[in-house]
Amino acid sequence: MIMTDMQLLRVYVDESDKWKGKPLYLALVELCRAKGISGATVLRGVAGYGHHGTLHTDRLLDISHHLPMIVEVIDTEDEIQAVLPEIKSMVGEGMITLENIMVASLPESS
Repeated sequence: MIMTDMQLLRVYVDESDKWKGKPLYLALVELCRAKGISGATVLRGVAGYGHHGTLHTDRLLDISHHLPMIVEVIDTEDEIQAVLPEIKSMVGEGMITLENIMVASLPESS
């Protein structure tokens, strides 16, 4: 097993946030793919609240389209830093976090 220093970028947005007419979370994933970032994953929250304090949950039908979405992006620090300004320009009221991580590369099974 080989351990590699990487960076994890998390972008917290609202499910209803848009970028040029498409869901922001999807636009972020497409940007990362176009920039050659190693990987991105979108996670949908079942409940959460942000700085406004409004609770969003999948149990309340009238606000279920406002669920929290988390876009996780993993690559080297240089690659993350290169795409970060563009991500920041796309995210309005969301939150961005960065974390240094170690990624274990497992040998491929035959």
